Amino acid sequence: EILASDPPVSHSTTVLPPVTTHSTPPTTTATEFTVHEGVFNGEGMIGADGQTYPVPVNYASKSKLVEGDLLKVTVLPTGELMYKQIGPVERDRKMGRLVKHEDGSFTVATEQAEYRVLTAAVTYHRGAHGHSAVVLVPRDSFSTWAAIEYIFHQP
Repeated sequence: EILASDPPVSHSTTVLPPVTTHSTPPTTTATEFTVHEGVFNGEGMIGADGQTYPVPVNYASKSKLVEGDLLKVTVLPTGELMYKQIGPVERDRKMGRLVKHEDGSFTVATEQAEYRVLTAAVTYHRGAHGHSAVVLVPRDSFSTWAAIEYIFHQP
């Protein structure tokens, strides 16, 4: 079990192809990939190696990732990154209003704070300036980012 207080780890793994019987030896090579664990910061994953890994906005939105969630990324030989959420932090729900800024970015203004939200999540939920929104934030820590759980289409 991985706890939020546990430090992220980084390691490499070699996977060998399954053993099959051939009349002549197969010409296969091992597939190399690396696995890194880290913490979601609202936009990407900060790995134990200090590197920032880009998290696709559609994955972050769909998974409702919040700051502090533990993630694992597998880097394939092709350069493809495969993410998995391995340690969600406890969350609180906040109600607020969606605010669209001049630069096209969005925030949700609640009674407690104003949180940045991913534009992809606003687009997915068909949100617009002034709509009411329910967002998820970490329960036990400060955050500047929130995950959109739901948008009400009437202001």
